[in-house]
Amino acid sequence: MESLIFVLKVVLLVGASSIYSGLNISLMSLSVSDLERKAKIGNRNAQKVLPFRKNSHLSLASILLANVAVISATSLVIDEKFGGLIAGIASTLLIVIFGEVVPQAFFARFALKVTALLTPLLKLTIMVTYLISKPLQLALDKLFGHDETQLHNRTELGMIIGDHARNKHSELDDGEVRIMQSALELSEKRVKEIMTPMKHVYWFTNTTVVDAALVDEIKVKRWSRIPVFNQELTKCYGVLLMKDLVDVDLDHYPQLITDLPLHQTKLVGSMTALDTMFRKFISVRTHLVPVEKDDVIIGIVTIEDIVEEILDHEIEDESDHIKNNR
Repeated sequence: MESLIFVLKVVLLVGASSIYSGLNISLMSLSVSDLERKAKIGNRNAQKVLPFRKNSHLSLASILLANVAVISATSLVIDEKFGGLIAGIASTLLIVIFGEVVPQAFFARFALKVTALLTPLLKLTIMVTYLISKPLQLALDKLFGHDETQLHNRTELGMIIGDHARNKHSELDDGEVRIMQSALELSEKRVKEIMTPMKHVYWFTNTTVVDAALVDEIKVKRWSRIPVFNQELTKCYGVLLMKDLVDVDLDHYPQLITDLPLHQTKLVGSMTALDTMFRKFISVRTHLVPVEKDDVIIGIVTIEDIVEEILDHEIEDESDHIKNNR
């Protein structure tokens, strides 16, 4: 009977040590920012654990105080039974194997789930050790401060998204992964990489006279927007929209293009980053912007070019389909 009681005491104490040791590892391995995101989307485990992880110094002090107390009690119990060297070896092996290594490996693997399950025990431990753990928490807060939100840089985010692409259990499909990766790369790409060079641009000069024949030519080419520059390509007068010519009688009254309604736009440098360019499209309220280098217009960029870069796929509308068939 005495041996059975001894075994039960050792099992209970080593079991308690394993729980506190594992809880220490699992709680501190969880990221505050990650828990906050999970809590916001309704993850109940994250909602349970978050308060303890935010107040990590109090939780840490309570767990370690309880764990050290349990380990000391285990050594005393074994020493009473065996004493001397055997007690030291036995208690060391039991604590290291069953109180540290095994539980820490297990708790680290299922950190959030196990920690959420043990939050009642953690709360009780804090209450029992409060008189000692609270002063320790205040001292640690003063010395080290609170955990700061850990943000990922652009490269790290790209790698995280790439992990989703390689994992068959990811909720993201290939298209979503490609879009996110392309969006992250916008700031690293320049307008000159996606612009249409002037040799491929259909444009008019400020001296162009718009008549019925020219309108027929535009219809054949199926352009909806035509930029207007001076001959030297140093100035943009605006963008002519074909829809603005619907009610204009050009059969009998040809007009100088600068007398027609032109939509103003702004020039952008060829080294403008694509994320900046995207914001410029919103501010200038136009779908076509000329690109300049050394004060000379060298091409144009459209909102469609940016969207295609994000989607990593060419967008073909009805006019593109007709041109390709031709």
